[in-house]
Amino acid sequence: MSSRLGIIDLGTNTFHLLIIEKNSEKITTLFHKSLPTQIGLGGINKKRITDEATERALKVLHIFREQLDIFEVSAENTFAFGTSAIRNADNQEDFCKAILRETGISVTVIDGNKEAEYIYHGVRTGVNLGKEPSLIMDIGGGSVEFIIGNESQIFWKQSFEIGGQRLMEKFMKNDPISDSDKKRLYNYFDENLIALANAVHQYAPTKLVGSSGTFDTLVDIDYQNRTGDWPNRTQTDFSISPEEFYRVYALILSGNHDERMAIPGMIELRVDMIVVAVCLVDYVLKNHKISRIQVSSHALKEGVLSKLING
Repeated sequence: MSSRLGIIDLGTNTFHLLIIEKNSEKITTLFHKSLPTQIGLGGINKKRITDEATERALKVLHIFREQLDIFEVSAENTFAFGTSAIRNADNQEDFCKAILRETGISVTVIDGNKEAEYIYHGVRTGVNLGKEPSLIMDIGGGSVEFIIGNESQIFWKQSFEIGGQRLMEKFMKNDPISDSDKKRLYNYFDENLIALANAVHQYAPTKLVGSSGTFDTLVDIDYQNRTGDWPNRTQTDFSISPEEFYRVYALILSGNHDERMAIPGMIELRVDMIVVAVCLVDYVLKNHKISRIQVSSHALKEGVLSKLING
């Protein structure tokens, strides 16, 4: 007996749809699409999803609705999750009601803790974590999840509302970012990531494992630089050398919007937010003396899938 599942991740920058078919033990991906919505734009630090952002969200969800219908995924087998921008919005209820009314998609809003747990389970299906503790990091537009875990368990996890869109609106007053704004940004990390510093001290992770968004783009840039090509889309486990990270970091921080856009592998959706995101990666690597970077192309939606199938 086969069943089809649709999983939607309503992120702050991007909405993702994954449709799979489960035949006894075999799982086949039927459809996978990520589309930019930028629902945090202009409102995230005011705790609002703007009318324009709602329009963009509905446009994308109508496209997803079509695909769910084409693949005949039932309503009870469609799982849609709202994360940071939605969970912190004062107009969350209106937003979710509009989605249900217009697309028939029911959104479950999850807290940061649940989001971190799903990310861990997703990352674990994408990469070989090994037995040593790893520091898993998912930089979203609204929140950043940090999880310390190995292949078999989570030791510690926490979600911080310091995502790329929030940081960009707070700190990126100039382009390229000024030294004084960069300094303010790093001070902000110091103040807001004390819990992370304590956990890293306790569990001593040996590598950083990045998932989604910024890390996908860093992998693309690395491949374009080394091979002149894109990574194999069926591969889910990548590593980036510290030298390559810092080569790109220097390029990203020294250039303006157009200069960053000219970096092979860069995409329009990520071009501005990647500035504050690589600052956060740099901060974590240096502050916690981590020199290995692994990247998982699996994140929240694969974690939801893993939990749905394996319980």
